[in-house]
Amino acid sequence: MSERQNGQHPVQETMRVTMEEIRSMVDANTIIGTPISCDGGTTVIPVSKISFGFASGGSDLPTKVAKDMFGGGGGAGVTVTPVGFLVISGTDVKLMQLSIHANPTNAVVNMVPDLVDKLTAFLTKKQEDRMLQAADPESSAS
Repeated sequence: MSERQNGQHPVQETMRVTMEEIRSMVDANTIIGTPISCDGGTTVIPVSKISFGFASGGSDLPTKVAKDMFGGGGGAGVTVTPVGFLVISGTDVKLMQLSIHANPTNAVVNMVPDLVDKLTAFLTKKQEDRMLQAADPESSAS
């Protein structure tokens, strides 16, 4: 069996080097991009999806000198796909999806915060109207 001086098998070294290369290609700024400041105090932050694959392997070949015979390899692939933008304007934050990645489920989920806000405002107004009518019974008679 082939081994390095530090006792680590060459397949382990191949895997370690491949993983280091993947780490150098992908970091947190790849998924959530660098914020872009626009006029009017709006900030736009790109959002991406990352997919990657990894393979590594090796074989010890019969030899009279173990350290001389090893065949191995490793590889990886990374795909970065933009999926949308976070748009921040004041206290309003929205996720603007690119249409190629939008689906009906995501659209419904994205609408929930707006619906909750509108429903809360409607119910609050209705309760305020009832309180005003209770305080002034003559205005409800007309």
